[in-house]
Amino acid sequence: MNIAVMSHTKKQELMVQFCTAYCGVLSKHSVCATNATGRMVAEATGLPVQLFLSHEHGGIEQIGQRIIYNEIDMVLFFNSPQDNEMDKDVLYITRLCDQHSVPVATNVATAELLIHGLARGDLDWREGMNPNRVPFSL
Repeated sequence: MNIAVMSHTKKQELMVQFCTAYCGVLSKHSVCATNATGRMVAEATGLPVQLFLSHEHGGIEQIGQRIIYNEIDMVLFFNSPQDNEMDKDVLYITRLCDQHSVPVATNVATAELLIHGLARGDLDWREGMNPNRVPFSL
């Protein structure tokens, strides 16, 4: 499965900790991310991460397009509710996920539910959504 990880600046360290804790599960899948978050996750975990542009330069939109084309199977977007600067980005991504039946988590609690479901095979139905999908290549 192709998994997108993104986070507000204030939540990047939490995303790194999360990806480190679940590195074993994530290593069985393809991970993509906006630039800063992806670099931090790759450096901390050793996971190969497909990097998109930074959020300021269109990385959110790049991931959004991948959702529209059914190339993303899960999104982990750690939101900082106190930070209004990225509300439009969170809304954009969550709406796309809702429109295209892509599981999305905006905090660590829901991300853990999705990761445990992924590990158990509960999200295998996503494989049938696009049988011609190819993992991200670095």
